[in-house]
Amino acid sequence: MVYRMEIYVDGGCRRNGYSDAMGAAAAIRQSRSGSKYWHRTRRLSKKPTNQRAEITAIILGIQMALDAYDDLDSYPRLDVTIYSDSRYAVGCMTDWVYKWANNGWVNSRGVKVSNKNLIKKASALDDKLSELGNVTYSWIPRSENELADKHCNEELDAMEQGGYYDSDSDDYGYDSDFDDD
Repeated sequence: MVYRMEIYVDGGCRRNGYSDAMGAAAAIRQSRSGSKYWHRTRRLSKKPTNQRAEITAIILGIQMALDAYDDLDSYPRLDVTIYSDSRYAVGCMTDWVYKWANNGWVNSRGVKVSNKNLIKKASALDDKLSELGNVTYSWIPRSENELADKHCNEELDAMEQGGYYDSDSDDYGYDSDFDDD
């Protein structure tokens, strides 16, 4: 028996490139009937950028799939598709991570890969999920990712309304393991 999961992810950063930037990520898992969904969000507190938010969203999606698997009564093979409107995030997971790992985490221009720790974390979680079945990353247009985008933007709105927060706090589900050294 195969258990299928579809997960939509999105990340965003407001004021990207500025010292007061804030980022968030969201993951949405739909029920197999499509009538219900679960979501997770996470705030980025350290060095938020659009790319970091998108990779963090992938991590949330993988973790969501692993947690859903743990909650099942049986242990079928998985068929997980993670949808993202970020070509960067999908490319990291489907192609570049292997090239970078084999090249000492240096890109084709000879420059150290940005967001290496996040990408390595996503890859390690992907390896764990892949042991349970098939994992596919698929790029979709933004117009097909509205629910994940909505939850990401709601988190960013809440951050703006509540002001910025202490980056050492766990009050917002912040996970320091997501940050680069």
